[in-house]
Amino acid sequence: MDAARHAAHYIAAGEWLATLEVGTVTLIYADRCRRRVRLLDDSGNPFLLDLVRPARLADGDGLVLADGTIIRVIAAPEPLTEAIATDARHLARLAWHVGNRHVPAQIVDERCLRILHDAVLEQMLCGLAAETRTITAPFHPEGGAYVTLAAGHHHGHD
Repeated sequence: MDAARHAAHYIAAGEWLATLEVGTVTLIYADRCRRRVRLLDDSGNPFLLDLVRPARLADGDGLVLADGTIIRVIAAPEPLTEAIATDARHLARLAWHVGNRHVPAQIVDERCLRILHDAVLEQMLCGLAAETRTITAPFHPEGGAYVTLAAGHHHGHD
């Protein structure tokens, strides 16, 4: 593999010049949370993602190659379960039960959350009186405290 096709860091969406883009890579959520992996860009060209620590890459982030050019990350649509709550309190209850199972969740609005499609969890959500449906969309779950800490935002628990 060409040494220039090595991405050792990334830049957040909107923080890099579009003129540096040399390609795109479309990834599901699980593949956007990797530290080191060989990938193929959307043109089929291989490159190595080799970050210092695992990251949560978002749609539009740029993977910086050794030559300074950038591969733009695209969040791939994937099967999700969408749970609709009756109100904000019900949503909090649904989110608590999902979080208690250490499942990533995306809060869409004051009545809706999304998780990766899982029939058992969908059944649990229905049992909690949520209206559920399966959709296909990019998944952007909440980061949580540990992601914030990993990004360098500490608050005295070192």
